[in-house]
Amino acid sequence: MASRGRRGRVPTREDEPRRDERAEQQAPALQGHVLPPLPPVDYRVFMQGLVQAMQTQAHTQAALQAQLEAQTHYLLRRTGVVGDTPLEETVESDSERGE
Repeated sequence: MASRGRRGRVPTREDEPRRDERAEQQAPALQGHVLPPLPPVDYRVFMQGLVQAMQTQAHTQAALQAQLEAQTHYLLRRTGVVGDTPLEETVESDSERGE
């Protein structure tokens, strides 16, 4: 009786294609809609849009930072932590005093 391979399978002969090789050969060709090639990209226009988006983001961030500082100063004045001095002066004077 012929010896068996691992896990009880019969070893394949050298001239006989393996099961996975046969599956690759029998796989149908892909069919369906083929997408048209992408249009060419105008990188100058792309970069202009990117720069505009970054500028908009920078302006938004600056506005939010100013709003946060104004709200912080308002809350500090309301709680009596600082007087009517601008927040920058308060921070500077605190750091000068070593607080």
